[in-house]
Amino acid sequence: MENADNAAADPRADVSRLTVLGETVRHAIEHVEVFPAPADVTSVRFATDELASMCPVTHQPDLAHLVIEYAPAQWCIESKSLKLYLWGFRERAVFAEALAAEIAREVMTTAAPHRVTVTLTQRPRGGIEVQAVAELTA
Repeated sequence: MENADNAAADPRADVSRLTVLGETVRHAIEHVEVFPAPADVTSVRFATDELASMCPVTHQPDLAHLVIEYAPAQWCIESKSLKLYLWGFRERAVFAEALAAEIAREVMTTAAPHRVTVTLTQRPRGGIEVQAVAELTA
């Protein structure tokens, strides 16, 4: 327990887990990386308009706005690792609903927050916008 207390007191104490921050990485990674959550942070929100994947039927590109909101428990997600994780979907054929659920599970599994909400809004194709929301709680 002493290590956890030291990490909470000084977030720099456990940066050894971070492998991509400060490095040149030009490929997607399979999982996000985390660092100790500061004591008074109750909510974290990431947003991007650059989430790309492919339609599983036509293999045409799908572009989406993504918002990830979570309430950290012990860990926060390192943003560069999140970007590299999301890059992995560029060549993946996946429906928007399944993509939202997969990202929410990744956050819940890796960062173990109290709760996470992933909102994915796919840009209109054929005049229809798709919005999928995945919510998980610990």
